[in-house]
Amino acid sequence: MNLEVMEGSIHSVIGPNGAGKTTLFNLLTGFLKPSAGVIIFNGKEITGLPPEKISKLGVSRSFQITSIFPDLTVSENVRIALQSRTSMSYRFLKKLSIGDGLEERSREVLQQLGLREKADLPAKHLSHGEKRILDIGIGVATTPQLLLLDEPASGLVGDEIARVTNLVKEISSRVTVVLVEHNIDVVLSISDRITVLYYGGIIAEGSPDEIQSNAEVQEVYLGAAC
Repeated sequence: MNLEVMEGSIHSVIGPNGAGKTTLFNLLTGFLKPSAGVIIFNGKEITGLPPEKISKLGVSRSFQITSIFPDLTVSENVRIALQSRTSMSYRFLKKLSIGDGLEERSREVLQQLGLREKADLPAKHLSHGEKRILDIGIGVATTPQLLLLDEPASGLVGDEIARVTNLVKEISSRVTVVLVEHNIDVVLSISDRITVLYYGGIIAEGSPDEIQSNAEVQEVYLGAAC
């Protein structure tokens, strides 16, 4: 499989369950080591590097299951992500410094997420949609060049889907986004390019219009949705 993502794009990866989408993310972020092939990011090979090193190079991700600190406040969740990019990374037990600027920056991130008013609320009290947004925001707070989003619209309905979709569009103005998502309406409305996986291989790649009209994709994945 040969996958190339263009800088500054929203590139979606779709396919039926078991196609290899989450495995692909795990390979790109170092949670799995490939048995063959190479992974290149910004002209540098990152194949087999541990997750923390890949993250430091500018690759961040969200997960299918929301990954937040439920008992910390919304602001503290973002602050930890910001802190991971400073020399204070491993000094979590140190009393927060009023002058370190991280609290102000965390509030700025929350403003962009639309969660500023809930900054001091324990994250476990957010709605499911808000937890999804916070999870994305934690990834953004690490200042990545590449953001991998694994089913950000999963379990969302109505206005929540629209809110997450608009957030991803806004993020893509400054960060390259690779999106795995089962909601085909979201994928078709937001993507610059789409790759379709089937049993670990690529069966189609192109614009949303090209993917919609591809007979093989319709047969194995889109079906009547097209």
